[in-house]
Amino acid sequence: MSNLPCFKAYDIRGRVPEDLNEELAYWIGQAYAAHFSPKTLAIGHDIRLSGPGLAKALADGLMTAGVDVVDIGQCGTEEIYFAAAHLEVDGGIIVTASHNPADYNGMKLVRQGARPVSGDSGLREIERLALARQPLKAPQRGKLRQFDSRPAYIEHLLGYVDPARLKPLTIVVNAGNGGAGAVIDLLEERLPFRFIKVHHEADGHFPNGVPNPLLPENREFTAQAVRQHGADLGIAWDGDFDRCFLFDEGGGFIEGYYMVGLLAQAILRRNPGAKIIHDPRLTWNTVELVRQSGGVPVMSKTGHAFIKERMRAEDAVYGGEMSAHHYFREFAYCDSGMIPWLLVAQILCQCGKPLSSLLAERMAAYPVSGEINSTVADPLAVIAHIKERFAGGGTLDHTDGLSVEFDDYRFNLRMSNTEPVIRLNVESRGDQRLMEEKTAALLAAIRQ
Repeated sequence: MSNLPCFKAYDIRGRVPEDLNEELAYWIGQAYAAHFSPKTLAIGHDIRLSGPGLAKALADGLMTAGVDVVDIGQCGTEEIYFAAAHLEVDGGIIVTASHNPADYNGMKLVRQGARPVSGDSGLREIERLALARQPLKAPQRGKLRQFDSRPAYIEHLLGYVDPARLKPLTIVVNAGNGGAGAVIDLLEERLPFRFIKVHHEADGHFPNGVPNPLLPENREFTAQAVRQHGADLGIAWDGDFDRCFLFDEGGGFIEGYYMVGLLAQAILRRNPGAKIIHDPRLTWNTVELVRQSGGVPVMSKTGHAFIKERMRAEDAVYGGEMSAHHYFREFAYCDSGMIPWLLVAQILCQCGKPLSSLLAERMAAYPVSGEINSTVADPLAVIAHIKERFAGGGTLDHTDGLSVEFDDYRFNLRMSNTEPVIRLNVESRGDQRLMEEKTAALLAAIRQ
């Protein structure tokens, strides 16, 4: 059987209309209905121009199969997670391509309770059914209902902070012309913060570039506004705002790795002894802080489907990835781009210290390379070569790719799920020069 190129390991994503179009969206709706047999499904779409048409076709496919559809309209990915967990529905689908270019779109699918649908939990079967295009027509067509879930979602977000402990802060918020701005406007009414809004209005043309704060050229918009306004904090989101990226009071970009430890500490104060899930790419800082705070660190394979599954299995209160995905038990074990910055703002209000000083010691204790990608012809052969050459005397772990740990440094090397790329992360114990030397040596061997 041939496959559909827009079906990836964890979601659906591709160019419109070459890879994904309204006809295929209809058949994806049919396929979801055939595979999971839901009675009611929540759907929504992000700010991309092709979103409403794809969502309408998706709903048509579902309703033809007899499924009732609750349409929450333009939203972020986490709002579909919230709807799937808190409304009387059997799952949800959002039409989104997150941080991809404007001519892309896609879908993220969840089952009842916001459980993810990925390659090993139904997505491959949905691809097979969508490709087969065998009509599923119910005796009675499903009904469509428009529903505003945002008031309940906003109340839920505010439950993560104590308003009595919040103080006036100046915060730069950069929605990247994605969907985060509308949520910030509603939160603004309930918080004592002064928001400096950058690229705030939703615009699927992306007039200021693709909403991807990981691109260095996109970070400067936020950093400059922080410096200009003397802000206490800067925040930037991707298009569907399931990730947030933070900047300190000097406009410095904060690596997501260090935020995992900071958030774990804060959450363990309210949940002593709880389990914290983390990914294998960079670990030492997180493990140390979790144990110091009385928690139990648990390592999981990278990727939202794996993290969420492990969180449920361990009943973990929080999970974090260095890629700025942060997961919360009270949020149906799902990732949110709004909860993390609310928690960080509360930390700043309580401690009275700037964010840079909160993280400076941790960054010095565990300097990191940041994730470095290399395109290679044969990723498996390269990883085998690195193992043979660099792993001698180290402790090996294969949770995700190859992790090798020594007394003074460690590295993780893993393959991409979608392209011939391998990703390297290196960290050391307080030795910036050693980290840089080992990074350079590993990269030279990888790219030989």
